[in-house]
Amino acid sequence: MSLYKDLNIRPIINANATLTKLGGSLMPPEVREAMEEASRYFINLDELQQKVGDKLAELTGNQAAYVATGAAAGLALTTAACMTGGDREKALRLPTATGMKNEVIVFKSHRNGYDNSVRMTGATLVEIGSDTHTDPADLERAINANTAAFMWFQGGMTGHGDFSLEQVIAICKARAVPVLVDGAAQVPPVDNLWRYTHLGATAAIFSGGKDLHGPQGTGLIVGERWIIEAMRGIGSPNAGFARAMKVSKENMVGLLAAVKRYIGLDHEAKRDRDERVVAEWRTAFEAVPGVRSERVFPNEAAQPLPRLRLILDAEKIGVNGEALAQRLLEGEQSISVSATNDGIYLNPWLLSDDEVEIVRKAVLSALLASKSSGQG
Repeated sequence: MSLYKDLNIRPIINANATLTKLGGSLMPPEVREAMEEASRYFINLDELQQKVGDKLAELTGNQAAYVATGAAAGLALTTAACMTGGDREKALRLPTATGMKNEVIVFKSHRNGYDNSVRMTGATLVEIGSDTHTDPADLERAINANTAAFMWFQGGMTGHGDFSLEQVIAICKARAVPVLVDGAAQVPPVDNLWRYTHLGATAAIFSGGKDLHGPQGTGLIVGERWIIEAMRGIGSPNAGFARAMKVSKENMVGLLAAVKRYIGLDHEAKRDRDERVVAEWRTAFEAVPGVRSERVFPNEAAQPLPRLRLILDAEKIGVNGEALAQRLLEGEQSISVSATNDGIYLNPWLLSDDEVEIVRKAVLSALLASKSSGQG
C-alpha cells in the first residue's frame, strides 16, 4: 500500500470486472511466489517457454501450449503462424504479407476493437454475413487460396449474425483452413481451456490476467502442435515484428502457477458464493425507496457468472447511475462499478468477503445520502 501512497494513487475495490484498465485481477500468493523465485536466476528463455508450454498442455489436455504477452498478442501470433506456416523468412517480412496467405475470415457481427491484433500482422480481414445473419455458404465462398485462417471471437458478440462454431470448424477443416478462437475472457467455465480445441479449433487464446489470476501481461495459447511450434520461431526473443511481444521468465512461470491453481479450484462453490452475495445485495438495496434490482446472468463478457443491476428512479432517489458510480469511485474507499444512466452493475466476482460488506455499506450510504439531499 505504501508504494501507491508514495505515488499518490488510491487503490480501488473492484466491483466491476476483470478490466485491463483496473489491472485485470489480483495474483494469489502461489503465483507471486513462483514469479519471485523465477526472478532470482538466469535461464534459457526458449527452453523455459518449451518446458512451461509442455506443462500447460498437460494440465489443459491440449497437444501444445504457449505463453504470450496477453491475449491480444496471442491473436497476432496465431495469425502470423497461419500466414507463414513457421517459415522463418516469411516471418521476418511481416507485416509485409505479400507472397503468403494473408486473408483471415471473420463474421461481420464479430468485428471488434481487438481484431486490430489480427491486422497488425499485415493480414486482411474478410467479413462474411451481416449483423443479423450469415449462411454457411457465405463462408464456403469466402475461402480461397489466400485464406490463412478463420478467426472466431467468443463473447458478448457471439450468437448474433453468426452460426455455430461447430459448423465453422467443419467447413474450414474440410478445406484445410485453421480456426482460431479468441476466448480471452472465456474462463470460467474452466473446461473452455480444452473445449474449443477438442471441438476441432486449431488454437484458442485466453487472457492470463483475468479469471486465471495470473500475471496481467500474459496470455495462454493452447492448440495443435504445428501452430504452437510455428509461433516459437516468430515470437520473442526472435527478431521480427513480434520481438516487441517479449515474455519474461517471471511471467511464464507465473502463468503456469496460475493455471495449476485454477484447474484445482472448486468453481461450483465460487459460483454459489457469488449467487448468495447477489441475493443478499438485492435484499439490502431494495429496501431503499426508488431502487429496483435484478440478477443479471451471464455477465458482460458472456461468462456464467451473476451480477446485480440496480435500477434507479432518479426523481425519487436523487441520483442517476453515472453520478452514483462517480460518488462510489470518489468515496472514502474508492469502488469501481459499471454504470449506465439509469443504474449501476455490481459484480461480486473479484471481491473478498470483507470487500463485499464494504461495497454494501458504501452503496447504501450513497443512496441514502442522495435521497436525503434530493440532489442528482
